[in-house]
Parts: sequence; structure tokens; C-alpha cells
Amino acid sequence: MKIKKGDKVKIITGKDKGKTGTVLRSFPKDFAVLVENVNKKKLHQKPKKQGEKGKIIEQAAPINVSNVKKI
Repeated sequence: MKIKKGDKVKIITGKDKGKTGTVLRSFPKDFAVLVENVNKKKLHQKPKKQGEKGKIIEQAAPINVSNVKKI
């Protein structure tokens, strides 16, 4: 895999097409990379204590290497 941590990449397909960002982490076995501010997913978190409300957290999800291009 030619894309490493710290590389600048551009998204070439998908809902985030045209966006650019820096690679935060690479997953060579899965052929995926984690790009900052791209491919955000919403996770619903249950309340941990009684009386506390649940939360919705946005977290970056890995994107396939074939969907990004090194700049």
C-alpha cells in the first residue's frame, strides 16, 4: 500500500468526493485509511449512569484505498 500516515489525499468517489484531508492512520491488511474530517459516522451511545442522557458521537470511519488519491 503506497499511502501512509501523514499523506495528503483527495477523495475520488463516494459521498465525500472532492474533499481533501490528511491520513491519520492506515490499515494495510484491510486496504483502508482513516482520513481526518472525511467519512464521519454517527454512533449512538447509551447512558452509563441513571439519570444521564444518551449521546450521539461523530467518529471518523476508514475509507477504502481505492477511493482515495495521493496529492
